[in-house]
Amino acid sequence: MGCSSCGTAKGGKPSGCKSNGGCSTGGCNRLNVHDWLANLPINDPESGCRIVEVSFNQGSRKDFYRNTTMQLFEKGDIISVEGVSGFDVGEISMTGEMVRLQMKKKGVEENNPEIKKVLRRASDKDIEIQHQNKSREKDALIRSRAIARQLKLDMKMSEVEIQADGRKATFFYIADDRVDFRELIKLYAGEFRLKVEMRQIGARQEAAKVGGVGSCGRELCCSTWLSDFKSVNTTAARYQNLSINQSKLSGQCGRLKCCLNYELDTYLDALQNFPDNAETLQVAKGTAILIKKDIFKNLMWYVLPDSNKQYPLTIERVRKIRQQNVQNIVPDGLEPVEISTGKPKESESGFVDLVGQISLKTLEKADRKKRQDRGHQKPAGNPPGNNSQNRSGHDQRDNKDKPAQPPRENRDPKKPPSGPPPPPGRHRRR
Repeated sequence: MGCSSCGTAKGGKPSGCKSNGGCSTGGCNRLNVHDWLANLPINDPESGCRIVEVSFNQGSRKDFYRNTTMQLFEKGDIISVEGVSGFDVGEISMTGEMVRLQMKKKGVEENNPEIKKVLRRASDKDIEIQHQNKSREKDALIRSRAIARQLKLDMKMSEVEIQADGRKATFFYIADDRVDFRELIKLYAGEFRLKVEMRQIGARQEAAKVGGVGSCGRELCCSTWLSDFKSVNTTAARYQNLSINQSKLSGQCGRLKCCLNYELDTYLDALQNFPDNAETLQVAKGTAILIKKDIFKNLMWYVLPDSNKQYPLTIERVRKIRQQNVQNIVPDGLEPVEISTGKPKESESGFVDLVGQISLKTLEKADRKKRQDRGHQKPAGNPPGNNSQNRSGHDQRDNKDKPAQPPRENRDPKKPPSGPPPPPGRHRRR
């Protein structure tokens, strides 16, 4: 997978890519919309879109600019655009017909005269000036937080973005209520010697700027493709039978996760088939209380008083009990369905496990027999380490034909051994 901001294969780094450590799946902080129409031929170049999408600060902010020059720009090019009383440097993130679709999505008119222009392709001097001013952002953020704390303002400075030429700085802050920062702007302008613009953002926008990886293992939706933030409440979690756990349902922004709304419509459509006003059912054992609905198996789970056991009922059974309760009829039981909780049986394999056929008793018998044979082969009375214990198998086979002799300790060394003499040519090794 290549870099989605500059289109370079993984491991490479073009001259215009600003990602640290080269382009990779994690080099550029923001993913961009893929331009599927980039390689399609255009019959009429004059009718092509003359507006390009430019990203700033590694994708944390994007804007549209009109290309009035005669140059042809591609995705990943570093260009200089109009700024506030100066110029700014950004990276082209999208060109061609896809820009028109993005402008339509964001409600920007193509003929809007307020759209700023592209000045030129960024030179080495422009990029050098940009790096010098961007290096001031971290110190400016720390100092701006200290000044806001001195004025005792209930606000949090999230990010500071300085224009490439260093003439303007945008301070992004988070605040729950309205903040009177007129005195703060004067102090910022005198401290940093530039034009100050204050812009309020929400907690979700801050998470989009900071970026990160969600609990699903992928990059945050707000940092990649999510542009409009819809309100999320705990009702969405209740419809999906999720436990109301604040730590699990909250994202990195501290608010409820935006992905809770992704499958909400599917759940709402499926819940239309379930009966209404079926939160309680009257049976002989008491009042059964509904605890959850399973839209995948079309089951409704109930619990009886003085019992923690859960009873799954089909939709037809719930409707039948409900009709009986309306007629003042109390059924004897719930008649739950049986759900197998065990694992499915595995199919028999086509091979035979020979190792499993060997029992432990067979191994013990074989081991016992080996020890007995080893004990019969050892001559009695030989001390450990004697060379007679290490005879070869050839000599042992020869000794089988000889009659048994008494132990060495009971024999007289001066008395010749009894029995027939050994065959000629054979000598015992000592």
